[in-house]
Amino acid sequence: MKREETCQQEEACKQTETCAQAENCKQEEPCKQEEPKKKKCNKKQAELDAALADAAESKRKWYAVTAEYENYRRRTQNQAAQRYLEGRNDVVSALFPVGDNLERALAACADENTRQGLDMVLKAYKKVLEGEGVEEIDPVGQAFNADEMEAIMAMPAQEGEESGIVKQVYVKGYKKGDKVLRYAQVIVTQ
Repeated sequence: MKREETCQQEEACKQTETCAQAENCKQEEPCKQEEPKKKKCNKKQAELDAALADAAESKRKWYAVTAEYENYRRRTQNQAAQRYLEGRNDVVSALFPVGDNLERALAACADENTRQGLDMVLKAYKKVLEGEGVEEIDPVGQAFNADEMEAIMAMPAQEGEESGIVKQVYVKGYKKGDKVLRYAQVIVTQ
Protein backbone atom coordinates (compact mmCIF):
# COMPACT_ATOMS: atom_id res chain seq x y z
CA MET A 1 0.00 0.00 0.00
CA LYS A 2 2.80 2.35 0.86
CA ARG A 3 4.47 1.81 -2.52
CA GLU A 4 1.19 2.49 -4.34
CA GLU A 5 0.75 5.71 -2.36
CA THR A 6 4.27 6.85 -3.33
CA CYS A 7 3.59 6.17 -7.01
CA GLN A 8 0.43 8.24 -6.84
CA GLN A 9 2.41 11.10 -5.26
CA GLU A 10 5.06 10.91 -7.96
CA GLU A 11 2.36 10.95 -10.61
CA ALA A 12 0.92 14.09 -9.06
CA CYS A 13 4.39 15.69 -9.09
CA LYS A 14 4.79 14.94 -12.78
CA GLN A 15 1.65 16.91 -13.54
CA THR A 16 2.99 20.08 -11.93
CA GLU A 17 6.40 21.76 -12.01
CA THR A 18 7.28 21.32 -8.37
CA CYS A 19 5.90 19.33 -5.49
CA ALA A 20 5.50 22.43 -3.38
CA GLN A 21 2.96 23.84 -5.88
CA ALA A 22 1.02 20.63 -6.37
CA GLU A 23 -2.29 20.33 -4.52
CA ASN A 24 -2.34 16.53 -4.63
CA CYS A 25 1.23 16.12 -3.41
CA LYS A 26 1.45 16.15 0.37
CA GLN A 27 4.78 14.47 0.91
CA GLU A 28 7.52 16.28 2.74
CA GLU A 29 10.40 14.98 0.61
CA PRO A 30 10.72 16.41 -2.91
CA CYS A 31 9.89 14.19 -5.82
CA LYS A 32 12.74 12.38 -7.47
CA GLN A 33 12.05 14.21 -10.74
CA GLU A 34 12.26 17.67 -9.18
CA GLU A 35 16.04 17.55 -8.56
CA PRO A 36 17.04 16.91 -12.21
CA LYS A 37 14.67 19.70 -13.30
CA LYS A 38 16.28 22.17 -10.88
CA LYS A 39 19.75 21.10 -11.97
CA LYS A 40 18.71 21.40 -15.60
CA CYS A 41 17.14 24.80 -14.95
CA ASN A 42 20.21 26.05 -13.08
CA LYS A 43 22.46 24.78 -15.86
CA LYS A 44 20.34 26.51 -18.51
CA GLN A 45 20.36 29.74 -16.45
CA ALA A 46 24.14 29.56 -16.12
CA GLU A 47 24.48 29.04 -19.87
CA LEU A 48 22.14 31.97 -20.51
CA ASP A 49 24.11 34.20 -18.13
CA ALA A 50 27.37 33.18 -19.80
CA ALA A 51 25.92 33.88 -23.25
CA LEU A 52 24.66 37.29 -22.12
CA ALA A 53 28.07 38.13 -20.64
CA ASP A 54 29.76 37.07 -23.90
CA ALA A 55 27.30 39.16 -25.89
CA ALA A 56 27.93 42.20 -23.68
CA GLU A 57 31.70 41.75 -23.99
CA SER A 58 31.44 41.35 -27.78
CA LYS A 59 29.30 44.49 -27.97
CA ARG A 60 31.82 46.44 -25.87
CA LYS A 61 34.67 45.25 -28.09
CA TRP A 62 32.71 46.17 -31.20
CA TYR A 63 32.11 49.70 -29.88
CA ALA A 64 35.80 50.02 -29.01
CA VAL A 65 36.94 48.84 -32.44
CA THR A 66 34.42 51.10 -34.17
CA ALA A 67 35.57 54.13 -32.16
CA GLU A 68 39.21 53.28 -32.81
CA TYR A 69 38.55 52.99 -36.54
CA GLU A 70 36.74 56.36 -36.60
CA ASN A 71 39.68 57.98 -34.80
CA TYR A 72 42.10 56.36 -37.24
CA ARG A 73 40.05 57.53 -40.23
CA ARG A 74 39.89 61.12 -38.95
CA ARG A 75 43.58 61.13 -38.07
CA THR A 76 44.67 59.85 -41.50
CA GLN A 77 42.29 62.28 -43.20
CA ASN A 78 43.82 65.16 -41.24
CA GLN A 79 47.35 63.94 -41.98
CA ALA A 80 46.60 63.71 -45.71
CA ALA A 81 45.14 67.22 -45.72
CA GLN A 82 48.14 68.52 -43.79
CA ARG A 83 50.60 66.87 -46.19
CA TYR A 84 48.71 68.35 -49.14
CA LEU A 85 48.91 71.86 -47.65
CA GLU A 86 52.60 71.43 -46.85
CA GLY A 87 53.21 70.31 -50.44
CA ARG A 88 51.43 73.39 -51.78
CA ASN A 89 53.44 75.59 -49.44
CA ASP A 90 56.68 73.98 -50.66
CA VAL A 91 55.76 74.70 -54.29
CA VAL A 92 54.87 78.30 -53.50
CA SER A 93 58.10 78.70 -51.53
CA ALA A 94 60.06 77.53 -54.57
CA LEU A 95 58.56 80.46 -56.51
CA PHE A 96 59.87 83.15 -54.12
CA PRO A 97 63.30 83.45 -55.80
CA VAL A 98 61.54 83.88 -59.16
CA GLY A 99 59.60 86.84 -57.75
CA ASP A 100 62.79 88.29 -56.28
CA ASN A 101 64.49 88.08 -59.67
CA LEU A 102 61.51 89.69 -61.41
CA GLU A 103 61.68 92.62 -58.98
CA ARG A 104 65.42 93.01 -59.54
CA ALA A 105 64.95 92.87 -63.31
CA LEU A 106 62.19 95.48 -63.10
CA ALA A 107 64.41 97.78 -61.03
CA ALA A 108 67.32 97.42 -63.49
CA CYS A 109 65.29 97.65 -66.70
CA ALA A 110 65.73 100.81 -68.79
CA ASP A 111 63.44 99.97 -71.74
CA GLU A 112 59.84 101.07 -71.12
CA ASN A 113 58.21 98.18 -73.07
CA THR A 114 60.29 95.61 -71.22
CA ARG A 115 59.46 97.34 -67.95
CA GLN A 116 55.72 97.07 -68.69
CA GLY A 117 56.06 93.40 -69.57
CA LEU A 118 58.01 92.64 -66.38
CA ASP A 119 55.48 94.63 -64.35
CA MET A 120 52.61 92.53 -65.81
CA VAL A 121 54.42 89.29 -64.99
CA LEU A 122 55.19 90.53 -61.47
CA LYS A 123 51.52 91.46 -60.93
CA ALA A 124 50.47 87.98 -62.09
CA TYR A 125 53.01 86.46 -59.69
CA LYS A 126 51.64 88.51 -56.80
CA LYS A 127 48.09 87.54 -57.76
CA VAL A 128 49.04 83.84 -57.58
CA LEU A 129 50.54 84.38 -54.14
CA GLU A 130 47.43 86.25 -53.03
CA GLY A 131 45.25 83.40 -54.35
CA GLU A 132 47.23 80.99 -52.18
CA GLY A 133 46.73 83.22 -49.14
CA VAL A 134 50.41 84.19 -49.00
CA GLU A 135 51.25 87.65 -47.62
CA GLU A 136 54.48 89.60 -47.86
CA ILE A 137 56.26 90.44 -44.64
CA ASP A 138 57.25 94.10 -45.00
CA PRO A 139 58.62 95.20 -41.60
CA VAL A 140 60.41 98.44 -42.54
CA GLY A 141 60.10 100.89 -39.65
CA GLN A 142 58.73 98.24 -37.27
CA ALA A 143 60.38 96.65 -34.24
CA PHE A 144 62.43 93.56 -34.99
CA ASN A 145 60.38 90.35 -34.54
CA ALA A 146 62.43 87.15 -34.51
CA ASP A 147 59.29 85.11 -35.29
CA GLU A 148 59.07 86.62 -38.78
CA MET A 149 62.49 88.10 -39.46
CA GLU A 150 66.13 87.20 -39.60
CA ALA A 151 68.65 89.96 -38.84
CA ILE A 152 71.56 89.73 -41.26
CA MET A 153 73.20 93.00 -40.34
CA ALA A 154 73.05 95.70 -37.70
CA MET A 155 73.75 99.37 -38.29
CA PRO A 156 74.10 102.16 -35.74
CA ALA A 157 70.96 104.10 -34.98
CA GLN A 158 70.90 107.72 -36.05
CA GLU A 159 69.76 110.53 -33.81
CA GLY A 160 66.13 110.10 -32.79
CA GLU A 161 65.98 106.44 -33.89
CA GLU A 162 65.37 103.63 -31.50
CA SER A 163 67.48 100.51 -31.51
CA GLY A 164 65.96 97.25 -32.70
CA ILE A 165 63.99 98.87 -35.54
CA VAL A 166 64.07 97.37 -39.03
CA LYS A 167 65.91 99.84 -41.27
CA GLN A 168 65.91 97.95 -44.54
CA VAL A 169 64.61 94.66 -45.98
CA TYR A 170 67.30 92.76 -47.82
CA VAL A 171 65.13 89.77 -48.86
CA LYS A 172 61.33 89.83 -48.56
CA GLY A 173 59.65 87.40 -46.22
CA TYR A 174 56.35 85.61 -46.80
CA LYS A 175 53.79 84.00 -44.55
CA LYS A 176 50.58 82.07 -44.99
CA GLY A 177 48.26 82.59 -42.06
CA ASP A 178 50.42 82.20 -38.97
CA LYS A 179 53.04 80.04 -40.69
CA VAL A 180 56.16 81.79 -41.98
CA LEU A 181 57.14 80.36 -45.37
CA ARG A 182 60.28 82.46 -45.70
CA TYR A 183 61.79 84.72 -43.05
CA ALA A 184 62.46 88.31 -44.08
CA GLN A 185 66.19 89.08 -44.06
CA VAL A 186 66.53 92.54 -42.58
CA ILE A 187 69.02 95.17 -41.46
CA VAL A 188 68.32 96.35 -37.91
CA THR A 189 69.40 99.42 -35.96
CA GLN A 190 71.63 98.94 -32.92
